[in-house]
Amino acid sequence: MNTIHSILIIVTSFSEITPGEPTGLWLEEFAVPYVEFSDRGYRISVASIQGGRSPIDPRSNPTPEQQKVWSKAIQALQNTVTLASINPAHFDAVFIPGGHGTMFDFPKNEDLHKALRHFAQQDKIIAAMCHGPASLVGVRLENGTPLVAGRTITSFTNEEESAAGYTQKMPFLLESRLRELGAIFVEKANWSDHVQVDGNLITGQNPQSSKSTALAVIDALSQN
Repeated sequence: MNTIHSILIIVTSFSEITPGEPTGLWLEEFAVPYVEFSDRGYRISVASIQGGRSPIDPRSNPTPEQQKVWSKAIQALQNTVTLASINPAHFDAVFIPGGHGTMFDFPKNEDLHKALRHFAQQDKIIAAMCHGPASLVGVRLENGTPLVAGRTITSFTNEEESAAGYTQKMPFLLESRLRELGAIFVEKANWSDHVQVDGNLITGQNPQSSKSTALAVIDALSQN
């Protein structure tokens, strides 16, 4: 009998960097993995910090063709549940896509930290990509050690942030913060399809890594 896995996807609720400058979730990083997980029959729950509609960064709006392929994923973002209402014990894995919004509402959110601490301490799969690893920077294990300390990971790099023109707009640089917390950070050239797997911690560098990161999660679940 095939196991039907349950996966929790956590997305940002943050929608505006400054007045008139929208941000949010980078749609490809959610939609591509959502389709991959759905195609394999996973039970998928989508949660956000505030619940309700998750904002999509307009720079990542879908093409007409993507709109068709991603329609169920886009619909799932219209009425997310609040992260505080989620029991992480009900899930086999957590997947955290990025978008610049995550840099603002993820790092200091205690509900998020509590959920990720559970996944880490139960040795469940934690996957985050691009700016999604902003969710990891505030998480400490019960012994006080940062979750990322000594772990080999990647994320959107300082060079990519500079190339995107967002270095001065972010509250901190994600690569730099992860390194400060003791992570072993691996970067590839800008916009490379790049995934790091360190046990049950899976990270992807950028939107180009969306499918590869999802497939790494699927592979890890198949072995659990």
